[in-house]
Amino acid sequence: MLSLARSFVRPTFSRSLAQRAAAIHTLPELPYAYNALEPYISAEIMELHHTKHHQGYVNGLNAAEESYVKAPSTREKIALQAALKFNGGGHINHTLFWRNLAPVNQGGGQLKEGSKLKAALERDFGSVDAFKKNFNAATAGIQGSGWGWLAYNGATKKLELVTTPNQDPLLTHVPIIGIDIWEHAFYLQYKNVKADYLSAIWSVVNFEEANARYAEVA
Repeated sequence: MLSLARSFVRPTFSRSLAQRAAAIHTLPELPYAYNALEPYISAEIMELHHTKHHQGYVNGLNAAEESYVKAPSTREKIALQAALKFNGGGHINHTLFWRNLAPVNQGGGQLKEGSKLKAALERDFGSVDAFKKNFNAATAGIQGSGWGWLAYNGATKKLELVTTPNQDPLLTHVPIIGIDIWEHAFYLQYKNVKADYLSAIWSVVNFEEANARYAEVA
C-alpha cells in the first residue's frame, strides 16, 4: 500500500545520518509458501527470487548506507548514489511485488465487481482486458531489465502505464501494481518468452491489495 512505499522512500532521504547508520533493512517474509503460486510461478523461481535476489538487494542497501555514513567527503558520497538507488529500488520494488501476488485459492487473479479499481480501469483503459493487453505490450517492450507499473498520476487523477529500467523505484506516480520483468523473475520457467510470463501472472495478481492501494490515493 501507499503507506508501505512511503515507509521505504522517506527514511532513505529524510532521516539524519545517525538514524540511517543505525537502520538495518531486512528481507520481508512472504505471505504465502514458495509453491503457492504454482503453476503460474514455480516454487524454484519464488525461492531463488526471494532468498537470493531480494536478499542481495537488502545486503547491498545496508552496505551502501553504511558506506555513505562513513564516507569522508561529498565526492565519495556522490559516488555511492548509484548503489543506493539500485539496491534501495530493488528492496522497495520487490517488497511491493510480493504483496502484488496471491495464490488462486486466496483470491489471486480475482478483481471484484464494484471495486474502485475495476471502475477506474474501465474508465481509463476501456476494459480490464484492454488494460491487461496494453500493460503486457508496454512491459514486454522493455529492453533489458526493468519493471512494468500500473500507476496513479496524482496530477491527472488517472491510472497510467509506466515502465522503469533496472531497479529504479517509481517516484513520479503512486504504484498500484508492479510486475518484475528481470529474467530472474521468469526465465527458469518461461525461458525467453516474456509474453507467456506476462499472460500467466495475471492469474496470481493480488487485485485486493491493488484495490486497497488505489482506494488510498484516489
